[in-house]
Amino acid sequence: MFEARRIREILLEKLPDCRAVVEGDDGEHFQAEVCTPAFEGKTRVQQHQLVYGALGDHMKRDIHALQLKTYLPAAWPHGR
Repeated sequence: MFEARRIREILLEKLPDCRAVVEGDDGEHFQAEVCTPAFEGKTRVQQHQLVYGALGDHMKRDIHALQLKTYLPAAWPHGR
């Protein structure tokens, strides 16, 4: 069973200066809020593609569904 904690660890490792809140307790369906300066100048689709790319094969094997909200640092709603 895949854990939300593991998704967060991967995102923090793969995306520069990333902040992430990831939830989901059934091992397949997750919700993530992700913030990184790497999203600057990118469309929402491109931002989501960066997240999916960071998660790599886990998107095919371990994660059935991932609901994403992406933010630039200035708009991050969770403080520092």
